[in-house]
Amino acid sequence: MANGHGKKPEDFKKQMEENFRAPLNEHSHVKKVIGIVSGKGGVGKSLVTGLSAITMNKKGFKTAIMDADITGPSIPKMFGIGKENYADENGLIPAVTKGGIKAMSLNMLMDNETDPVIWRGPVIAGIVKQFWTDVNWGDVDFMFVDMPPGTGDVPLTVFQSLPVDGIVVVATPQELVGMIVEKAINMANMMNVPVIGIVENMSYMTCPHCGEPISIFGESRIEQYAASNGLNVLGKLPLDPKIASLCDAGKAEDIEGDYLESLAYVLNGMIQE
Repeated sequence: MANGHGKKPEDFKKQMEENFRAPLNEHSHVKKVIGIVSGKGGVGKSLVTGLSAITMNKKGFKTAIMDADITGPSIPKMFGIGKENYADENGLIPAVTKGGIKAMSLNMLMDNETDPVIWRGPVIAGIVKQFWTDVNWGDVDFMFVDMPPGTGDVPLTVFQSLPVDGIVVVATPQELVGMIVEKAINMANMMNVPVIGIVENMSYMTCPHCGEPISIFGESRIEQYAASNGLNVLGKLPLDPKIASLCDAGKAEDIEGDYLESLAYVLNGMIQE
């Protein structure tokens, strides 16, 4: 039902959302923004963020990573990025990985990467917004936003301030996966952000002797959970010491394996729309 001014309730809701939206740096053009989220920490969200960017970059797309996990940034270490940022009259220039992925993280701006970030939520959220408004990203097909776990200030800021086209939820094959995943999904639904699907990390370990997969955390139930909730499983990542060692060495782009081909297929469809 419209009011006296001819506006419907959904029009006001849309206008309120637009009022929160932060303007992208005027010298940047970002086609799709994909948030990588989780309901809890320690599930490998940064790994999935990095592999998503690597996968799409290898397929010829211009990719970028915004490290919004301000208090626990992992992206610079994964890609071997140091303090490589500088600014010009058009804004702050992101670092570029060996493979050509653009990246921005607070760790790149700190005097010492081990210095703790002891800031209150609104300040941290403000930094994330500045990564969108003050960084000259140039032309980007896919920007992957590595968000902190949970449903606090920073995820809320990302959902409200950035034009997020969809989220990927990262989970592990553990008993509380349903509840944990639902928290992240419910927040996205409340913010009218589409859920692209789920990636299961630490899904299995390959036996070094026979090559058979071992479900060290118990049998995965992600397929059943996804099916019952109308979601897609976009990939299953193994618990692999080689992957961990490459990330620790700053060589994430050397990780082998087409773990996220299903995600790539979905994202390719999104950018063709």
